[in-house]
Formats: sequence, C-alpha cells, structure tokens
Amino acid sequence: MAKESVKAREVKRQKLVDKYAEKRAALKAAGDYAALDKLPKNSSPVRLHNRCKITGRPRGYMRQFGISRVLFREMASHGKIPGVTKSSW
Repeated sequence: MAKESVKAREVKRQKLVDKYAEKRAALKAAGDYAALDKLPKNSSPVRLHNRCKITGRPRGYMRQFGISRVLFREMASHGKIPGVTKSSW
C-alpha cells in the first residue's frame, strides 16, 4: 500500500493537468514557450504516473482495469472481475 500522501499528491497533479489542459494546448499551438514555462510544473501531463486505484501501487499497472497486476490476480481468482477466468488447456 502506498502512503496516503503519495496518492493525494497524484490526485492533486491530475486536477492541475485537467485545469490547465486547454490553456497549455493554446500556448503550445501559439508557440509561446515563455508563457508555458510560467505555468505550474505539476500541470504538465508528463508528470502524471499511473497508480492502482485501490492500493496506489505504481508498478505493474493494468490500464484496462485501473489496478495493479497483484490486485488483478487476486480479484480475478475470487471472481470479482466479470468476464475474466483462469485459463486452462
């Protein structure tokens, strides 16, 4: 489990990215890099990192489900993810 402060920091970054997305796109289209530099650093989408929605684990993130591989395996084996079954052949 990731610390709550790390999860909160990631949520804060996501809000800043959403808030400045239009302004950032307009400045990029205009080529005004001096004004882009004045925007908050955390408003850049490059600074976002995918994390598990439940545990906050930064590695092994499965984008389709929004959770980590560890949690995915656990939930799939308990039948909590619809349409996912353990393969056997």
